[in-house]
Amino acid sequence: MSLARNTAVIGGLTLVSRLFGFARDLVLAAALGAGPVADAFLAALRFPNLFRRLFAEGAFSQAFVPVYSKTLAEHGEKVADTLAAEALAVLVLLTSVISAVAIVAMPWINLVLFGGYADNPEIFRLATLLTQITMPYLVSISAATLFAGALNARGRFFAAAAAPSLLNICLLIGVWFFREDQIQAAFAAAIAVTVSGVLQAVWVALGARRSGVRTRPLWPKLSPNVRRLLALAAPAAIAGGALQINVIVSQAIASFEEGAISLLNYADRLYQLPLGLIGVAVGVAMLPRLSRLVQADDQAGARGALDEAVNLSMVFTLPSAAAMLTMPAFLLDGLFARGEFTTQNARDGAMALFHYGWGVPAFVLAKIYAPAFFAREDTSAPMRFAVISMVINVALGAALFFALRAQGHLGFPGLAIATSVAAWVNVLMMIASLSRRGAYAPSAKATWRLGRIILVSAALGAALWFAMANRPAVEAYFGSKELAVLALILGAGVSYFALLFLSGSVSLREVRGAFRREPGPAGGGGALPPGLDG
Repeated sequence: MSLARNTAVIGGLTLVSRLFGFARDLVLAAALGAGPVADAFLAALRFPNLFRRLFAEGAFSQAFVPVYSKTLAEHGEKVADTLAAEALAVLVLLTSVISAVAIVAMPWINLVLFGGYADNPEIFRLATLLTQITMPYLVSISAATLFAGALNARGRFFAAAAAPSLLNICLLIGVWFFREDQIQAAFAAAIAVTVSGVLQAVWVALGARRSGVRTRPLWPKLSPNVRRLLALAAPAAIAGGALQINVIVSQAIASFEEGAISLLNYADRLYQLPLGLIGVAVGVAMLPRLSRLVQADDQAGARGALDEAVNLSMVFTLPSAAAMLTMPAFLLDGLFARGEFTTQNARDGAMALFHYGWGVPAFVLAKIYAPAFFAREDTSAPMRFAVISMVINVALGAALFFALRAQGHLGFPGLAIATSVAAWVNVLMMIASLSRRGAYAPSAKATWRLGRIILVSAALGAALWFAMANRPAVEAYFGSKELAVLALILGAGVSYFALLFLSGSVSLREVRGAFRREPGPAGGGGALPPGLDG
């Protein structure tokens, strides 16, 4: 299956999930607002997310998919599924121990993670209880991730890409019935997170079984296969952990400014949209394909796949960045300002969204370039780059936060600035490393096309800036800010893609070619080669 087709499957299902997620965020914003209770609930999600990135979706997938793909291609399904069963046993044991320890120690852990509210016992206790409720999510989502990795290695993306919708549906249902009471809504949301983890694990496991993955319960042991996975996953875990530590430290700093955690979260939800729809989708779809090309020693094919991925991702990312740079307050106000979330909250959050906006291309590109390392079973280089960017993020974020507050300004926009700076440093180091080893050398055609995409996106940004200069007239024409935001987004999207075709940046022939099914390697004793839709 082609990169574009796989990306479309993953991105389309991610879009469905994000639509449910947007509905969920509307309900959460209206029920919890941008104050202490919202800060407590969002803090409760960060700690499980840290370990989810360490042991599940990030490090584990990046190590597991290439190894499983190679085992599947060289030794067949039975050996590959034994590898999966051994890895599952160790992963579940490890995450269960971590969850149990975290639940017991959370009152002390939150003194670091949520220290800004230590002098508010009611909110501090709420954050601790909510985190204890959400920690078991780590165990079930780790199991779901293993089965998702096996599916992706076999070229099957539907079940894994659809699973996150269950989280958003559970949260939406849980919060809706308690939306009139902030505390009850927060508890309902925390319980919904854990329930959704179980549902996701069951859903993806059933999907894997239907696709031919056969695992059996095994007692955890450090077999040679597991030791190999751990050796590969350890650097990736450090890299993923470094990125999550950025989030944890930023949140710990933001807890010293009431409502800052919530405002950063709502801005984060918008900039994560292109990252989830495009960056993650392209990265997930590309890893099995790159693994196959690297194993076949097709370096030209691997470089071409990377060119295709960069251009495909930027087609969708750059217009999103343009919107965040030109109308951040309009987006947050039109989408979230209702109930407990005020127009002033939207104006404040816009400062963070603006600075995330110029970092969005880097956030997405990091997801595109990382598989080029993982496909070569190189997890140490991304680890080094992530640690360097983490140090930059933490140091710059803390400096800007307290400097802005000392001058009488809100400090949290400084955290967004630091996040974007660190992301660009990370991406530039990745590009330099791949270029030195000959794994990345953009063709003239790809460079020319990217230049035209940038010009069209700049034109879109200018049009959006003009619309914001006349915002009262725009809102008056459509009758409400909500309709005005939706109309502007839809109109900008249609205009942007029309300009892409008119400028020759994209042609219908190339679109048809991108979605054409690719031939895969022949043979294989019944095992599905990576990157094919069986």
